[in-house]
Amino acid sequence: MSARVDWNETPRVHIFKADLPGLKKEEVKVETEEGRVLQISVERIRENKEKDDKWHRVERSSGKFVRRFRLPENAKVDEVKASMENGVLTVTVPKQEMKKPEVKAIDISG
Repeated sequence: MSARVDWNETPRVHIFKADLPGLKKEEVKVETEEGRVLQISVERIRENKEKDDKWHRVERSSGKFVRRFRLPENAKVDEVKASMENGVLTVTVPKQEMKKPEVKAIDISG
């Protein structure tokens, strides 16, 4: 079990989109760890099989997976938001404005 994730950076935010078809939001966890790491984890438990049921095929995957992404220094990890719609998880990480280095002209003597 795994998920494909797109990571897009705009001038204001980092946006992560993960395809998680058939999963409920209760099966998905989004966390930030120390060191600016975004972690997306999923656990899908296999359905209970009744003793008298006759299964012809079981193709849907079950189990766990974890994806981790190291966020850049400009990520505001305390303001992360996540939403899930139609099997797509969207995680938005706002960016703080990085100060541009101050450039100071130096006079050349001589």
